[in-house]
Amino acid sequence: MSELQTETDYEKLKESELFILDMDGTLYLGDDVFEGAVDFIHTLKRTGKQYIYLTNNSSRAGADYIDRLRRLGFPCERENVFTSGMATGLYLQQNFSGKKCCVVGTKAFRAELERYGAQIDDENADVVVVGFDTELVYRELERAVHFLRKGAPFIAANPDWVCPMPHDEVLPDCGSICALLTASTGVKPFYIGKPNRNIVDVIARERGIDNRRICCVGDRLYTDIAVAQNAGTVSVLVLSGETDEKMVRETDRKPSYVLPDVRAISAILEGREA
Repeated sequence: MSELQTETDYEKLKESELFILDMDGTLYLGDDVFEGAVDFIHTLKRTGKQYIYLTNNSSRAGADYIDRLRRLGFPCERENVFTSGMATGLYLQQNFSGKKCCVVGTKAFRAELERYGAQIDDENADVVVVGFDTELVYRELERAVHFLRKGAPFIAANPDWVCPMPHDEVLPDCGSICALLTASTGVKPFYIGKPNRNIVDVIARERGIDNRRICCVGDRLYTDIAVAQNAGTVSVLVLSGETDEKMVRETDRKPSYVLPDVRAISAILEGREA
């Protein structure tokens, strides 16, 4: 697959100290865990690598992911999880402290924002905040349009158009909801999650690891690989989710590595044939 990637050997992959891992489409789809995915996490631990499960899925809180990952069989502690919802809460805390937020998002997303001090007031808001809302009702859209047309800043957790599901199905994700709001108001959102490099930089600072020693692993070119390239990290695209080889050939910015799945990463780290 050398024509699909930028690196000719696996040295940068092997030298990475921290692996930032996408989940949906990378480790599992829905409740279906990919073969070898749990063993891959154990391989990271055996080879002395740190790891963080990083997701753009803002429909659940960080605590929900700990429970979910454990239920699916993955080793996971609090320090192993970071979500675009958590990053959005931090961004609001740093940039809109004391401002009232009109939120289009799940109950879990709202609670996550509140944990970072966000003041939610859907009837008298200064800022519109949107996540992947699997509990969406029309009234939320109506309120968001109202405040956006009055000049409220538009903050969104993640740009994903769809959330992949088993059996080749998808759900409309945060990006699709934002597209509707943009079509209604002409206002474009500022996205917090991948591919915004800030979400990686926060992790790098907290762990004390140089970005060049971080490897981002995921199945999407426009989020997982883009955030790695924007943040100056190593990138691994796995072909277990949204992206296929044709899509990689057609993109101008190639990943560091393209591999069929995370099992191939395990093989490389353990010195076996990929």
